[in-house]
Amino acid sequence: MQDNHVLLTGGTGGLGLGVTPTVLAHKPALVTIPYTNAGNVERLKSILSVTDLDSIRFITGNLTDESAVENLVNEMERVDVLIHLVGGFSIGKTHEYPYEKWKADLELNLDLAFLVLKHSLRRMLEHGYGRIVTVGSRGAVQPGGQLAAYCAAKAGLVALTQAIADETKGTNITANIVLPSVIDTPSNRVAMNTENVAQWVKPDSLAQVICFLASEAALDMRGAVVPVYGNI
Repeated sequence: MQDNHVLLTGGTGGLGLGVTPTVLAHKPALVTIPYTNAGNVERLKSILSVTDLDSIRFITGNLTDESAVENLVNEMERVDVLIHLVGGFSIGKTHEYPYEKWKADLELNLDLAFLVLKHSLRRMLEHGYGRIVTVGSRGAVQPGGQLAAYCAAKAGLVALTQAIADETKGTNITANIVLPSVIDTPSNRVAMNTENVAQWVKPDSLAQVICFLASEAALDMRGAVVPVYGNI
């Protein structure tokens, strides 16, 4: 990814704490990270070096608003790489699950991704190069009880990513998705039983897979659905 312009959504989140430093180690020209929570930005800055910070541009932005996403992408010099980390889950039995929460889950995990992928892909097509990496979930292919909305949204993200991979055949643009199981992030440690935390996927390990897919080395990988399950 050396000298690439990278759009890293979710770069200040729990997974971003592992992925962002790994992306920076690949010497991109500039990493653009949109955010809504200033506290998360400061948390990320605390683990980065001054040199790393020189390669990041933090921009406030609501990624559920198409005009905001369009402006964000248009303001970048180029979009060589999109790494889309944004996501989240909530738990509940399907017959008790509020429809409003269902819609919110799909907006966060699928609708928002569509907007970011749509406009990033448009810019990539303009200059004939791009690497798109999205983060799904093991639940997309092995759905679990009480996670219906999350699993449905992540299954949709797999389909969206693979559709883009098919649309971009014959170009130097690729789209692939990783499917982690439980990731060892601060929020997951709070929300879940940590008895088996040693077997969870480590963010920096997942980051290595993501960065490979975002690199020139993954030229011939298109529409891949890559399981990253740890020892679970």
